[in-house]
Amino acid sequence: MKKNIVYLFMATLFIILSSCTSPYNPSVQFLPEHIKKVYVKPFENNTNQFGIEAKFTNEVIEEIVSGGRLFLVNKEEDADGTLTVTIKRYILQPFIYNINNVAEQYKMWVIASASLVDNDNGVTLWTEPNIEGVQIYRDINRGPSEGDFVGDEMSEEEARQIVWVKMSRNIVRMVADRGWSHVTNM
Repeated sequence: MKKNIVYLFMATLFIILSSCTSPYNPSVQFLPEHIKKVYVKPFENNTNQFGIEAKFTNEVIEEIVSGGRLFLVNKEEDADGTLTVTIKRYILQPFIYNINNVAEQYKMWVIASASLVDNDNGVTLWTEPNIEGVQIYRDINRGPSEGDFVGDEMSEEEARQIVWVKMSRNIVRMVADRGWSHVTNM
């Protein structure tokens, strides 16, 4: 009898707990059909790194053009949607030190915000406040390494270009490919 009560209690508890927990599955929201032409505003740079916004802007433009899903226009008034990006932080910090306490590897970390506005309806379709790009590398300009680092030697500019490519693909994916169910909706 006591054994049956324990089984009944466990079965009831299982039913209650399993009915209370359901995985969160947000609905995917795709780009509205009327948005075919996009204008990319020149990116804003809120960091102390002069000129990085131009190369990042160009990388996003290249990604949109090569993707072929949207048409790029040169004037905001000709566009169905406007993409705005702001580079918020640029952090370059030593990542690994050698036995002499000299930096061997560096971590570059860039944070940007992006938003897409529906120009026809005057509505912000989505905003993502924290898009991150990270690259760990050994600066080729710092001299030979004592460690066994293979394939990660590059200049800061080369590392930055890798970050721009990664972030550009992410931003364009948010705009055109998979909708924006994974970003902060407004």
